[in-house]
Amino acid sequence: EGAKDGKGRGRQVIGVALTCTLLMIVLDAMKPLTHKKKIEKELYGFGIRLNKERPQITFSKKERGGVNITVAPGCKLVGMDNEIVANICREYKVANCSVSFRCNATADDLIDVIEGGRKFVPCIYVLNKIDAITVEELDVLSRCPHYCPVSAHQEWNLDGLMDMAWEYMNLIRIYTKPRGQIPDYNAPVILPAKRVTVSDFCQRIHRGLLSQFKHALVWGKSAKHQPQKCGKDHVLEDEDVVQIVKKI
Repeated sequence: EGAKDGKGRGRQVIGVALTCTLLMIVLDAMKPLTHKKKIEKELYGFGIRLNKERPQITFSKKERGGVNITVAPGCKLVGMDNEIVANICREYKVANCSVSFRCNATADDLIDVIEGGRKFVPCIYVLNKIDAITVEELDVLSRCPHYCPVSAHQEWNLDGLMDMAWEYMNLIRIYTKPRGQIPDYNAPVILPAKRVTVSDFCQRIHRGLLSQFKHALVWGKSAKHQPQKCGKDHVLEDEDVVQIVKKI
């Protein structure tokens, strides 16, 4: 407690979370979940938002014209109106700006966008020591969102934790296939799942590979036939197998 204010070198410890793709907060299933609230408060004060999507809000300053507010069709302002939005902007000494909302947004979402420096991180709450609680208590805890019950001592549900971590990080595996050999299933290339192309795959292997790229042979879900001859803009899917053909 007090880490966000620098107590006990807390800012250096929490600062590590800014570089993470996924946070795991380990809690004791035998104790009250008050520690969870304390940890969330410290992370929130440091600008880390857990299990939240970045708000689709565009904020840009301008020289004149006052505060111009637009809300996309199907979206709404939650707990505020145009006057409150203008007042929040003025609180930050911004009298002329354009604010565009493309999501259901609250005042906290708008403040996060204006201040900037926010980190939106997926988080899994790991409930340890489930071997010491009853089945009824475990059933109640398992219904909580973003929770994964485990027992480190008994090694219960560790595979489930790994699967959950993989899902939350939103990554895909792409396997390489050298010419004339079988695919290497032991060392996949790991890439973020948001629209991964053959070009991204090549750059992850080596930056100079694109300059020698001729075409790629792709096996898997993204291929219309096995294999499919593809260019560098082809979008890959999880567990595809790719063979890169270089220029002679």
